[in-house]
Parts: sequence; C-alpha cells; structure tokens
Amino acid sequence: MNTALLRKKLAEIALGFRVDKAAANLPQTAAAAIFTIATGRVLVTLLIGEVTTIIQTQANTTKITINPTTGTSGDVASGLDISADEVGTHYIVEGDGTALVGTNAGTGWGAVSLPFIVPIGGLDLDCSASNTGQVKWTVFYLPIDDGAVVTAA
Repeated sequence: MNTALLRKKLAEIALGFRVDKAAANLPQTAAAAIFTIATGRVLVTLLIGEVTTIIQTQANTTKITINPTTGTSGDVASGLDISADEVGTHYIVEGDGTALVGTNAGTGWGAVSLPFIVPIGGLDLDCSASNTGQVKWTVFYLPIDDGAVVTAA
C-alpha cells in the first residue's frame, strides 16, 4: 500500500469519510454552499479551509452556516474577519457556534473541533462583503442515518 493511501485510510479511521471541495472564489456579500448533505444526518468531525489565493484587503466577516432543507439555518462558526489573509491561512470550524478560527500560513495548529450534527441540506460559507480570494475546504464526517453522504457543492 502506498503512503498516500495509508494516510487516507488512517484519517478515515480517526475522523470518518473525507470530502474535498476544490478552491473556489468567495461568495460575494452572500452565502454559498460548500458541501451538500443528502439522504440523512451526518456527524461532522472536522471542517477546515485553506486560502489558496490571497484574500482582498477589505473587512469581510465570514461564517459557516448549516442550511437545512427543512428548518432554520444556524451558525456553526461565525465572526472571523478574513481581510488580507495570506495563501496558506487555515480556517478551523470549532463546531459550537462561536467564532471561526484562523491561523497564519506556516503556523502550526491543532484542530480543536467539536463534532456537530448536520441534517439534510448544506454547509454554507457566508461572507459579509465582496472580496476577491479563494479557499479550498475539507470535511470529515460519519453518517448517522443509513445512506447519508456528503458531497462537494
């Protein structure tokens, strides 16, 4: 077994299934889906983003929201100003509704994340301004209901 495949299998054992969303432009003063949850509920064990194109220098309060098919949307992580974040900056979703956590590129960090349940619907990235820049996202999850899956939006 090659090293990359072994790492992937070990991560799945520890954190659950992994889904990557390719780098994409930030939503412009709006929310946009980053992941879609289908067929049932999932337990998200880790949700992280990485800046791949520098974020424009302009105030932009950013949050992650659960956007259920049925029910009311709610913040999973809120209130981080991502103005001028450099390539390699990581965003960590703590999962308890408090602020999205950001680290500078090159900074070592431990992913302190509480697992959280997401119903059928989506996980959205919501930006308060129209900034240029791109972020790629990775989610690890465990299905709660039979057949529940997460896909990149």
